[in-house]
Amino acid sequence: MKKNKVISADDAIALISEGDVVTTTGFVQSCIPEALHAALERRYVETGAPRDLTLIMTAGAGDSKGLGTGRFHHDGLLRKVIAANFGRMPKVAQAAQENRILGYNLPQGVISQLYRACAAGQPGLFSKVGLHTYVDPRHGGGRVNELTSTDIVKLVEVDGEEWLFYTATKIDVAFIRGTSADPSGNLSMEKEALTLDSLAQAMAAKNNGGIVIAQVERIVEDGSLKPKDVRVPGILVDCVVVADTAVNHRMNYGTEYNAALSGEIRVPVTSLAKLPLNERKIIARRAAFELPPNGVVNLGVGAPEGISSVAAEERITPFITLTTEAGAVGGVLASGSSFGSAANADCIIDQNQMFDFYDGGGLDMTCLGMAECDVEGNVNTSKFGGRLNGCGGFINISQNARCVVFAGTFTAGGLEVAIEDGKLVIVKEGRARKFITAVEQITFSGSFARTRGQPVIYVTERCVFELTPEGLELIEVAPGIDIERDILAHMDFRPIIRKPVQMDARIFRDEPMELKDELLNLKLSERVSYDADRNILFLNLEGWSCRTKADIDDLRTVLVDACVRAGRRVNSVVNHDGFKIAEHLYDDYAAMIEYLLEHHYATTTRYATSAFLRLKMQEALSKRGLAPHVFERKEDAHAFLAAHARAFLDSLGDDEDEEEEEETTAA
Repeated sequence: MKKNKVISADDAIALISEGDVVTTTGFVQSCIPEALHAALERRYVETGAPRDLTLIMTAGAGDSKGLGTGRFHHDGLLRKVIAANFGRMPKVAQAAQENRILGYNLPQGVISQLYRACAAGQPGLFSKVGLHTYVDPRHGGGRVNELTSTDIVKLVEVDGEEWLFYTATKIDVAFIRGTSADPSGNLSMEKEALTLDSLAQAMAAKNNGGIVIAQVERIVEDGSLKPKDVRVPGILVDCVVVADTAVNHRMNYGTEYNAALSGEIRVPVTSLAKLPLNERKIIARRAAFELPPNGVVNLGVGAPEGISSVAAEERITPFITLTTEAGAVGGVLASGSSFGSAANADCIIDQNQMFDFYDGGGLDMTCLGMAECDVEGNVNTSKFGGRLNGCGGFINISQNARCVVFAGTFTAGGLEVAIEDGKLVIVKEGRARKFITAVEQITFSGSFARTRGQPVIYVTERCVFELTPEGLELIEVAPGIDIERDILAHMDFRPIIRKPVQMDARIFRDEPMELKDELLNLKLSERVSYDADRNILFLNLEGWSCRTKADIDDLRTVLVDACVRAGRRVNSVVNHDGFKIAEHLYDDYAAMIEYLLEHHYATTTRYATSAFLRLKMQEALSKRGLAPHVFERKEDAHAFLAAHARAFLDSLGDDEDEEEEEETTAA
């Protein structure tokens, strides 16, 4: 007869021994096996056992006030923690900072993928994730204190390239969670918002001879679960604990159950709350201009969360695919206690699979928060202000996305702003500076991004910076903001200032921005004008972003139409000031110019203030054997065009003289 694996939480926890390595599931405040955490805390407080456990976890799993893994703060319970996030268990973080426990802060995706390495009996994981950050052994190896001396991250070279090797830690006990279980331990997750790494964690423990304890909200009859609905098979589960739904098995700490987040129903997008026009929405609105149509996007916690609401409000959700590292694909991303899940999601995949996709370059764009930023463009979100927060999925995501947008207020701690007549007013400045000379810890390396040509911008409520080869450059300023008074006076360094433009005025009006027209290039033709008397086609790409190959195709169509209407070959002048193009698209852009020169242009010239853009454009055009004709000043570009036009007319005159001489000779 099949064994009935359903037991009490206390009986299940009694199976844990001193020194065991325990892993638990959960993402921020969702999918946490709270009944198991509570039972482990209760046993230790009452008996003093088990002691000296090692806790392994990916994302933070708690409310930052003592629930979730925050229950494990009692002295002696933990000996070591390997986690991506410490912020959700502040007392455990404090113990690490005070050298009372060993601690490692590793990237969330790495820990997630290490579960599979453990399950497969592999010694660890090779990854480029973490290079040139605090996880790199040259910068600390992810160790969080002086007590922690053993290296579990090594720098290695494979075929001339640098890699990091992360050592796997064998797992003795896995806490996982599902919705339903049969007496044999088969688990389904129909009411869960996410599936996370439950299967990989269970395999890792089971294949190491350990135990797997699953928390569910109900028991169903053997054989009643459809095979494809079973997310963790009973062969991997040792114990099943039924939890009280209202107390220890809520969907997340703020929501008992939301059928839209589990995928049971779909809700109208119009029913989603609209954000008030404050500093958070200003930041989200500006960042939304970077969204790639038909692209895949990840949004981080904090200010970036607002982009999902802005996308819904602007009716552009169908034209982008929003994702979370926790595994949600599509739909409208949730915020607050539900962060990591999504309403109306297209699908939910396991967390380790999502990080495979991210690490392989699947993300077209990410928008992440920033606690500190320095003159090199480095960003810190992991350790600042005396707090050990942890990197979460930040390193995986920021290093591998094709385009990175960091978003956050310009200062922190009490900042108050207002909008008056479309202008931004700083009512009260924040107490803490975020743009400092050197960040406390490098969670994102600006220099590494520059060497790889990764596009990076930094969006605040009052200005926008861009990472250039020379350093951080101020490229946009909000209307009403004085650069000296409101920006430079509150930075520890002076950024590059060449020709900043005003942030789009639509951002500061409490009305729809018509963002769909912008992202889908529906008004791209308005950037083209033709002077028939001088036979000059003007193309104004100031502030335009070329994010995908489709953007280039749209631009080519608009330019070809304009040239056909002109009825002859035209001379073209292009304004590239404030123009942004994804690194991998320069050759496609040059190919478009080559086509236009072959079929429609007499000549073309362009100008851009950005030295980096001019250099990249020159390289791309030269590779195709085209004369670059890229100038810094508008006047130089027009002077070149005028000279070329005169030379062209002179050549026509010479041709006419030759024809006249030939006719005279013939006569």
